[in-house]
Amino acid sequence: MPVTSRRGILRNEMSIFNDFLSHFPPDVEDTIRTIWDALDAEEQTRFLSLIAAFPTDTGLVKGLIKLSSAQVRQAFGSKHNVVILGPANVGKSTLYNQMVRSNQDKAAVGPLPGTTRDTRQADAGLFTVIDTPGTDSVGEQGVRERSLAFTAAEQADFLVLVYDAIQGIKKNEQELFHELTALKKPFLVVLNKIDLVSRKDLEDVIAQTATNLGLEPKQVIPVAAKSGRNLSRLLLAIAANEPAMIAALGQALPEYRWQLAWRSIIRAASISAAIALAPLPVIDFIPLVITQSIMVLGIARIYNYRITPKRATDLVTTFGLGFLARTIFQELSKLEGLPGWLLAAAIASSTTVVMGYAAILWFEKGEKLSSDTLKKLTKVMTSYMLDTLKGFGKRKPNRKELEARIALSLAESPLAESRKPLDDEAGQ
Repeated sequence: MPVTSRRGILRNEMSIFNDFLSHFPPDVEDTIRTIWDALDAEEQTRFLSLIAAFPTDTGLVKGLIKLSSAQVRQAFGSKHNVVILGPANVGKSTLYNQMVRSNQDKAAVGPLPGTTRDTRQADAGLFTVIDTPGTDSVGEQGVRERSLAFTAAEQADFLVLVYDAIQGIKKNEQELFHELTALKKPFLVVLNKIDLVSRKDLEDVIAQTATNLGLEPKQVIPVAAKSGRNLSRLLLAIAANEPAMIAALGQALPEYRWQLAWRSIIRAASISAAIALAPLPVIDFIPLVITQSIMVLGIARIYNYRITPKRATDLVTTFGLGFLARTIFQELSKLEGLPGWLLAAAIASSTTVVMGYAAILWFEKGEKLSSDTLKKLTKVMTSYMLDTLKGFGKRKPNRKELEARIALSLAESPLAESRKPLDDEAGQ
């Protein structure tokens, strides 16, 4: 590679890194810079690759965390404690529930202040997350709850300070911020309930929060804990504070990309099958292309491949699986005893699976599968789907029933663990 090209790549990498750092408070930024300086060139490249490729979809993030948790245990031995703190009724427990892995560990939530009276902890995959009572309650009970919260903060490895986008930052919230940051623990500020703020006012609300806390707007992470919006950004920020965590994630991302992508493929294949239930000729081409294009966009993100929505659609149509689906439908419709809806649903879902696989090979190698290979893979997957759907008999299922059957079948197939069966069929 020419020296000038290499310099350009290095400048771009540092730009990515500096932009990433700009989102953190100064003391956390210093910690991450220390980690960065301790990494060798190869590890720095892996770190940057993770930042660029980290999924933005909450489901994919949780999947990555689940897959990489064993590597984190190996790196740490014991997990670090991340403590969620803030005034009462700002959504701490709702955010906690988004992080925990088991439904049995979820905290009770409610509209009234003071629902959480004690600390509660659970496994969050990469770390142990701890929910705390509100720090602004009054009376004897309030003193007890504040004490519990501050004790947890003192024992924490990382603090997540949560504030309410509607309530704003008043004098009490400022005092709490200064008391907690005085503990000299790495921390992040989260502004919750942004879903209740109008889009035109959101930027101003974030800016005002930052000003009241003495931070830059980019150092405040806006989230909607109820829906999980921006949870991926928060989890990455927590992970970035620990070199072992970021290393485990960096190792896990390439290793488990197929399994992460497979979730997108399952979802799209289920929707594609449901589209085929409509009384349209064979399969409706336009909705299928849209579904597959959205799937391709998600897979591109996982594989750190830059692509626009238009380019995703172009890729889907270039592979020509819509035409191939019609051809296979005409071939298989000559078989007796197969209802048209069943055959259309099987072909629609199978071509979507094959499209996902073809997109992955394109993102990895820039390689386009031949028409013969695509047809071969589609027939293999169609046969599998037909076996899956025969349980319905001649009864035409409703959309939800069909989507659930397809999703369960694909989730339990060997492809959920590895794409090797498709690689073998495709001669990869």
